[in-house]
Order: sequence, then C-alpha cells, then structure tokens
Amino acid sequence: MNNRGKETTADAIKYKLAEAVKECMKTTSVENITVKQIVEHCGVSRQTFYRNFIDKYDLINWYFDRLFEISFNELGSGKTLREGLIRKFRYIKEERVFFGAAFKVDEQNNLKEHDFFMIFEFYCRLIREKTGRLPDKKTRKVLEMYCQSSIYMTVQWVLKGMKETEEELADLMIAAMPKMLEKEYKAMGLI
Repeated sequence: MNNRGKETTADAIKYKLAEAVKECMKTTSVENITVKQIVEHCGVSRQTFYRNFIDKYDLINWYFDRLFEISFNELGSGKTLREGLIRKFRYIKEERVFFGAAFKVDEQNNLKEHDFFMIFEFYCRLIREKTGRLPDKKTRKVLEMYCQSSIYMTVQWVLKGMKETEEELADLMIAAMPKMLEKEYKAMGLI
C-alpha cells in the first residue's frame, strides 16, 4: 500500500509482515498460511511476529485498518462519502490478492467481521462529530443493517472479479443507503 506517511520502526516491521502474508496469499489460502511461513518469508523471528500480532488474522486486520484510515480519514474535512468509498475501493482493487484471500475466510477474527466493526464505529463517530450527539438506538440499528449489507456488496464485488468500477460500486452503496441515513448524511454535507 502506498501513502503510508511517517512510519516508526515498529510500523516498518508490521508492514514487512503484511507484505509477507500478502506474498503467501498468492499461493496459499489464508487458513493454510502459518506464522512460520510469514516470518520465514520476511526474515524476522516468530517472537517479533507475536510481539506485534496475536495471530495471522490480527495481522490481516491491522493491514486493513491502515487501508481504512487512508481511505476514510478525509471524511469530515470536506470530502464526501462517495469520494471516501471510491478511494477505499481503489485500494481494495490495488490489493486484490490480499482482499480476495482475506474475504474468503469465515473463521474467528475474520476480516469481514472486522470490516463491519470498523465501518460501523466510523459512521457512529462521524455522526457524533458532525452533530454533537450520539446516534439514537434506531439510527444505530439501521446503520448496523446498512454496514452489514455494504460489506456483503464489497465482498461479492471482490470475489466475483470486480466487474463494476469503483465509482459504480460507490454509487450503488449510496443508492442502497436507507432514507433515514441518507437524510442525516445529506444534512452533514457528506452526500
């Protein structure tokens, strides 16, 4: 992934491990990748791996978090939801091997569940920052359903060969937004 910005030595090691797991994903399913393979591929010790990550899924989720930060960090500073989504889908497309492998996993701590948590919390935080209030119970439930469906759409887009452009997928995601959320996001100037 490009545009990492300033990176610490610890971050450099984490990115090195992420690159190694991505290389392993080219030939091995995530379920069959071992920590031993990852560390041998990048030349660090198992101890270094476990100092940074709980397991390979934690590594995958950490790498996703970096993508999420890059694609959505500008929302709230004048960027629209559509622009954030397009940017996210471009990164996913650039990292298609990584996401194609990671989205196939249904085990504990998988990327789909992590993606849901990150997106749901992001949208709740964005509402709070823009309006000065926490989303009410109904908004949270509607947002939860919307986030689940948007993750499903993203996973299907990746696993079925990314036939729509990033712009088309972003437009579909926005078109699928429940009216209640659409109204709130328009009021915040995000769509």
